[in-house]
Order: sequence, then C-alpha cells, then structure tokens
Amino acid sequence: MPRALSIAQQIEKLREEIRRHEELYYVLDNPEISDAEYDALIEKLQKLEQKHPEYVTPDSPTQRVGGRPADGFAEVVHRQPMLSLDNSYNIDELRAFDQRCRRLADGRSLEYVAELKIDGLSIALHYENQILVRGVTRGDGRIGEDVTQNARTIRSVPLKLRTKEKSISGEVEVRGEVFIPRKVFERINAEREAQDEPRFANPRNAAAGTIRQLDSKIVASRKLDMFAYDLLAGDRKPFATHWEALNWLEKAGLRVSPERALCSSIDAVIEFANRMEARRDDLDYEIDGLVVKVNSTALQDEFGTTNKAPRWAIAYKYAARQATTKVNGIVVQVGRTGALTPVANLDPVSLAGTTVSRATLHNADEVKRLGIRIGDWVLIEKGGDVIPKVLKVIESKRTGEEKPFRMPKKCPVCGGEISRPEGEVVSRCVAADCPAQLEGRLLHFASRRAMRIEGLGESLVHQFVESGKIRDAGDLYSLTLDDIASLERMATKSASNLLAQIEASKQRDLSNLIYGLGLRHVGDHTATTLARQFGSLEALSKATVQELDDVPEIGLTVAQSVRDWFDDEGNIELCKRLEAAGVRTKMDKPSGPANDTFAGKLFVLTGTLAAFTRDEARAAIEARGGRVTSSISKKTDYLVAGEEAGSKLDKATELGVKVVDEEAFKKML
Repeated sequence: MPRALSIAQQIEKLREEIRRHEELYYVLDNPEISDAEYDALIEKLQKLEQKHPEYVTPDSPTQRVGGRPADGFAEVVHRQPMLSLDNSYNIDELRAFDQRCRRLADGRSLEYVAELKIDGLSIALHYENQILVRGVTRGDGRIGEDVTQNARTIRSVPLKLRTKEKSISGEVEVRGEVFIPRKVFERINAEREAQDEPRFANPRNAAAGTIRQLDSKIVASRKLDMFAYDLLAGDRKPFATHWEALNWLEKAGLRVSPERALCSSIDAVIEFANRMEARRDDLDYEIDGLVVKVNSTALQDEFGTTNKAPRWAIAYKYAARQATTKVNGIVVQVGRTGALTPVANLDPVSLAGTTVSRATLHNADEVKRLGIRIGDWVLIEKGGDVIPKVLKVIESKRTGEEKPFRMPKKCPVCGGEISRPEGEVVSRCVAADCPAQLEGRLLHFASRRAMRIEGLGESLVHQFVESGKIRDAGDLYSLTLDDIASLERMATKSASNLLAQIEASKQRDLSNLIYGLGLRHVGDHTATTLARQFGSLEALSKATVQELDDVPEIGLTVAQSVRDWFDDEGNIELCKRLEAAGVRTKMDKPSGPANDTFAGKLFVLTGTLAAFTRDEARAAIEARGGRVTSSISKKTDYLVAGEEAGSKLDKATELGVKVVDEEAFKKML
C-alpha cells in the first residue's frame, strides 16, 4: 500500500500540476482543463498554504499573477503590475464583494462600473506624444513580451491617439483585451483542419497563439480585435472616475466595449450581469462573465491591492462552458435524414449551469481526426443551446486500457444498409422504414420554424411511433382525443391542448410546410423562396430540375434534391393526405399587385421587437422580396433595431448601415 504523502509533498505535487497547466495554457496555447478547473486547483493550493504558511515559497503559483513570457520576444517590465482579479462564481459572492467595498468606503457614496469579461488576453499599449511606440503582453503580470509589430496589425489599435487634451500628454499606457471574433475563429479552425493542423480549443487560445506569432503577416491575416479597459498617464490614473477614462479612450480612437454600465448599486450590477448572460450568444466575441470595478479612482487608490489582485475590482464568472470528463462509451444515433451521428456518453459534468452527460462527435471523419477512444478523458465545450462538442482528447491521461471505436456497417436502429456517397462526410441509413428517421422527421415537422406544434416532444413522438399510431406526418391530423390521452403521462386536458395545436398548425404558411417536410438541403429561407416562386405544393411537385435551378438562390444541388423528394410516390401520397386534412398547401393570393418593396434588399434584425417575433419580422421582409441575414456587413441595407439592441447596432453605425427602429419598420411594411 503506497505511503500517504506529507503536507509538504501534497503542496509541491499540486504546484507542479498547476505549473504544467500554466505552461500548456499561457505558453503552448494548448490547455487540457477548463478555466474553472484551473481556478479550483489554485483555490485548493491557497487553502493548503493558508493552513500551513511555513510551506509558502516565493515561486508558488499563488504568489504571482500567472503565466510567463514565451520564447522569441524581448522582455519588458511593466511600469505598474498588470494584476489578475479575484473571482466570484455566484450572486452571494458578488454581494460579499459589495459589502467589503462599502465597509472600506466607510459611509461614502459608491458606484460601480460593470464591463464584459472578454475571453482573450491582456495587452498594454504605450503611447508617447500620442504615437504608439510599444505593445506588451501581460506575461506574468510583472514582465511581459514586446509584441509591438503584432499589436500594430490590430485595426482597432490606433497608431496615433485622437486627443488634444493637454492634461494627458507625454507617456500614456492603454490596457486592453485582445480577442478573435467568433467568425474569424471559425475560419481559422477550418483552415487549420484543412491543413491537418490541430484546432484551437477556444478563441482565447487562438488569440494568444496569434499575438505570439513571429511573422506579423500571419497576425494581420487573423484579424485580431481589442477592447480598451484602462488608462494610465505616466504612473497615475488621470481621471477622477473609471467611467470618465473609458469615455476618453473611446474619444481617443480606441474601441471600448459598448456593453458597459455605470451602476449605483450592486443590484444594478446583478441586473446587468443577468441581462448580458441572456445575450451572450448574440455577441460576436466570447465572454465568460463581468468585471466589476469601483468607479472612483480615489477610492481605488485607498482600497489598494493584495500581492495578486486589486481590492476594488472583481471578476464575476458565468457558469463554465468547458470542462474535462471521461468517455464511457460511444453510440451512433440516426437522424431524420438517415444521417448516422456518433455521440459520446460521458461521466456527468456540470457545464454552463446544466449537467452534461453526452457530446456530439459529428461524423466518422471527426472521430478519426480527434483520435478518440472509449475510456479517453476529453475537453468538452458547450455553446448556446446545442449539444456539447468534444474539443480534444487529453492523451496524457491515457492508461492503455482505452478501446478504439468503429462506425457500424449496418444501421444500429433497423439493421438497414448504410451509404456514404463519394465526397460526403456523413453516412446514412437508406432504409425507408427506419423508425429512427420517422421520429426525427416528426420532431422536425412539429418544430418552431416548421408547423409549430407545441407540446409534441421526443417522449410523445416515441410513443406514437412505437404504438403504430403514426406512420408519417399526415397521421398527426387523424389523431383523436383517446389516441393521445391513452399515452403515458397524458391527461385529457394535455391531450386537448395538443389537439388544438395540431389543428392550429393547419393554418401555417406554405413555406413552413415545405420546410417541415424535411427535404434535404432545404432550410427555412430556401423553403420561403420556393413557396413564393411556385405558390402551391402541387406546382412545386411538378417543377423540373431546370425550372428549380432557374430560381434565384436555388442551385443545382437543391433542385435535384427537391425533384428526388417529389419523385417518391409515398411523398406525393403524403402531400395529398395533408391537403385533404385541411393543411394549407397554397400561398394566399395578394389582394393587390405583387409586393416587391424590399426586392434585392438585405436586412439584419437585432434586439427585441414589441409587435413581432423574429420569425414574423423575417417572414414580413421575405414576403416583400427582401432577405434576412444574421451578421452586419457593408452589403447590409437596413438594420432593424428593437429594444436592447447590442453590438450589431454599433457595427451598423460604424459601417454607415441605415438603422430603423420598430416604428419606422412598420411604416416600411
């Protein structure tokens, strides 16, 4: 039996583990654990050292900010240390921070500035007489790396400050957070994948890896961005409040996060935190929480700092979106189009406020690229509401007992044949009677952007299919109250509600029906285009490949897919049964001449509209010949901005895109 480690040995072993993860994170940009797990290791070490201060050493990870300069760049000593922040993980800890600040303020009024915590890396920009002379990474907080040439490639970093303020001249230091926008991050990873290079685990690692490139041309190609968050004039803060400093930075030509708030109380901070967490996935950059700072610089000086962090600021972390866990098994799911998707069954782990026990592996090529085996430890990530994905295998944790995984040669649900056409990455079951495909098709038919049958979820669909009550979407419209009420956990009232939803779905637009039928390659926008062009399901069913291909935005692939679907006799029979059941299969004829008010115009929607859902606004635009996209560009004609419009509004203003509020939008309609 191994001998128990002494306290000193436990501490040293924990330090070595933390140092290894620091090397992976800060220098090699190849982390094996999430930020939350790293913070937990630091906290564990802090508690051990607090209990046993005789073992604290100057080189302990708790005695420095974190990280160390990478090789290849000159070292620069920061004039003032770039301290890290203490973390809070819940509202109670945030309120405890407020209580400490109020105790230190001793009755004086207190304001906070709440800013988004960008998932990037900190940098210090040195200006002399308004000219950028040096860019320095945070490094270990005391010594950073001179990355001036790379900093100059960041378009949001002005080479000359726009300011005439005489009180702020000479040496000026701007501190900010460098990051990679989401779309750029996706492009970089796609390029790395195409070149058989490992994907970056997250945008923070991509930004860190980019700023340390020795070739500034590579840096420029990756389109780094930066939000400024602090200002020093010499060794002092030049304004009475932090809020004033942020406004000055903006006027001086630097990009400052538009999502910030001046808060008179901690309740206002909490309200801002909750509001921004709800909008987290609408932003074009990754955030992992807020930074909360005492607004008064005089109070900041008075509160002071510890050897690691200021007492006047704290980071409020949102629920973790990355975590490490073990792969207990890999199963293959079959979707509505017959696509086979391998899914990893995981040791349950808390992620983004929920317990996660599975993650998608996408397809056989992704399994091969990851090199994943059953029994591996993996780093997973959750973004938005989608199923988590596996980012990488942690090979250092392998024991040799892991087992390889192979895709099945037959459909795991029905035993049918599997096909993988040349040039495609997805394998599919081609059996027409595969029950797994039927369940997927029904769920798609009932989804929000299709026929919007609320209450028809996975459990009910499974019971309908298993009992033989439903063979296709057409059978939904012949269900009786008894058919539904007889199912498990379905009372008469619930059954009546579902019947009412099914009846209401008959009045959905033709475009919703076309989308709900699940034609391959036909998304909701393409479905709208087809509905407008052909006017009825019958006319669409008779269109030739050439006629379909002639429709703007409909290419040959979509045209052939639509024609193939309607060439199936079973599908034609389904369309006839839907029409007989009273489902709308024709477009409403306009009362006047065809409305092409928005023909050729490109719209983007942002914020909350009072009189429209997003789908309704989109439908109104498309019915008038316009198009709706999700991102702002110079090609955008109009941004429709509702309440709480976010960064898209700023981008539109920056690019000169016309912005209309809801009232103006109604007039346009």
